[in-house]
Amino acid sequence: MAKVTMPQLGESVAEGTIGKWLKQPGDHVDKYEPLVEVVTDKVNAEVPSPFEGILREILVEEGVTVLNNAEIAVIETADDATSEAPAEASSPEPASGPAGSDESPAPATPEPPADADDAPSPAAAPSPTAAPAPVAAAPARPASGADPDARMTPAVRRLLREHELEPAHIVGTGGGGRITRDDVLQVVEAMRTGSAPQAPTPRSEAAAAPAPEVGSAQAAATPSPQPAAGAAGGGITFPDGADEVLVPMTKMRKGIAAQMTRALAVPHAYVHMEVDVTALVRARTAAKREYQAREGISLSYVPFVIKAAVDALRQSPSFNAHWTDDGLLAKRRLHMGVAVAVDDGLLVPVVRDVDQLSISGLNRAIADVAARARAGKLRLEDYGGSTFTIDNTGWFGSNLTMPIINVPEVAILTMEAITKRAVVVETADGDVIAIRPVMNMVLAIDHRANDGAQAALFLRSIKGWLEAVGPETPVY
Repeated sequence: MAKVTMPQLGESVAEGTIGKWLKQPGDHVDKYEPLVEVVTDKVNAEVPSPFEGILREILVEEGVTVLNNAEIAVIETADDATSEAPAEASSPEPASGPAGSDESPAPATPEPPADADDAPSPAAAPSPTAAPAPVAAAPARPASGADPDARMTPAVRRLLREHELEPAHIVGTGGGGRITRDDVLQVVEAMRTGSAPQAPTPRSEAAAAPAPEVGSAQAAATPSPQPAAGAAGGGITFPDGADEVLVPMTKMRKGIAAQMTRALAVPHAYVHMEVDVTALVRARTAAKREYQAREGISLSYVPFVIKAAVDALRQSPSFNAHWTDDGLLAKRRLHMGVAVAVDDGLLVPVVRDVDQLSISGLNRAIADVAARARAGKLRLEDYGGSTFTIDNTGWFGSNLTMPIINVPEVAILTMEAITKRAVVVETADGDVIAIRPVMNMVLAIDHRANDGAQAALFLRSIKGWLEAVGPETPVY
């Protein structure tokens, strides 16, 4: 049997919490197929299976936190099945059955994947005005070659015990009629609200006759419930008569708080410069329509800034580094952290080897990782190892931000909003006042690693690169 262990999702992450099992015992799982959602202090990630085989046992329930490298599941691989075959062949057979009639480790008909079977059937929202209905009796459980009760996960068994429910009273929607966590929670919710739960439809029966929706007509005619009185902005609701309420921290919020506490020990210093981006705006404007038609995505300013930063980092390698207790740990490869704001916090996924990518390649990589970050679909390789970070705070209209270094890195750069300003321009006829698009940039440095003069030269290099962009600057 192959053991699946808790991966390390980041350099400073020591533990992970099982958010959701995407497969259940008895399900077949391919190598690299998403197996489990893991939640850490700062990120959520789908962890792929390191093996192909049958998931035989889940060792850590959903909601439980364990240290990195702790065993969380057991998968039976093809090698395991092969090695067990001779032992089974030599076992004495019952007198009532012919030799070879026992079940083999793998069923003759492969079960459907768990991500399809374990999804609860869509149920219409109960009408607020409808009279409570008694809990519907569960239809007979579909027949299968094995007892589905024996394949329930520890989390499902615990839920049944907590709510004093009998497995025989619940219809399982998992493979072979297995009872899933969602099946139990649906019955619990129906008991709590007094509404009739939707009868789950096993996959084998769904194609033949879809289950009727309970209360769908009333739900379609009923307006969406409005927020209760006392609800405040930002998802905080104050109980009636309360002047304050404690908002529990999410895992991500705890992670951000811990990272900010670590950054508090870093002696930050800042350098700010204005960048005349007239040439950059002109070049992007000239290319963006054709680029959009060709690539299907918008051409952002961010890859241009990353290209400029790559050039500066090559000239000043002490900024492409981590700070350690023993001093500066310089990095040969350039891995760019890209700050992405999400609904409940901030993520900094990594685009690796940015010096090997064109502006178009960077644009695609950034769009891809940002979209997956907002959708909660980041992968293991998207975390950890960044050597420098860029934060596009101008996206929100900011003109001047004092960024916090993404420790253990030693610098972070912001690109602020591009705004039209009156600036003094030198011409052959003397100085004139012109309206130009200008972008502020702020570089925060760890003063233990670099000094102000080095920081100014570094940022001046980025400024010079961006102001020199022209039609000849290659996008591909």
